[in-house]
Amino acid sequence: MGSLLYIIAVILIIAWAIGFIGYSAGGLIHVLLVIAIIAIIVRIIQGSR
Repeated sequence: MGSLLYIIAVILIIAWAIGFIGYSAGGLIHVLLVIAIIAIIVRIIQGSR
């Protein structure tokens, strides 16, 4: 489950970067970034246990 969250987070960050460079889609791109960051933080917290 943890690796799945990490993969999703990486995909969301890549999608955010493409969207940020390609066009301005408003708040949706930033929501994706926040979700990705939360997933990475959860992965780091679970990994340290």
